[in-house]
Amino acid sequence: MACMFLAICEQVLGTDELNAYLNKYRLELDPQLDSLVGRHSRKPWSRFISQDSQHLVSPEAIDFLDKLLRYYHEDRLTARGARVFLERLTD
Repeated sequence: MACMFLAICEQVLGTDELNAYLNKYRLELDPQLDSLVGRHSRKPWSRFISQDSQHLVSPEAIDFLDKLLRYYHEDRLTARGARVFLERLTD
């Protein structure tokens, strides 16, 4: 399950960022996982917005998603950071 999740993330966040993360922390992918990872460029979040869902999306929602879905844990929003982010939107 975790292998498929990383493979899907890699297809969206891109291979270059994954490799940079692995190199920074001197990590190697398990051979099984490595076989699932391809070569993908980072996809813009706008690519996932359809005509039918466009009315549900805001720039703030895209920004929130972007801050949550990152390889680097130090760049990713924590639960507390996410709560603060959302509180600012409702103030």
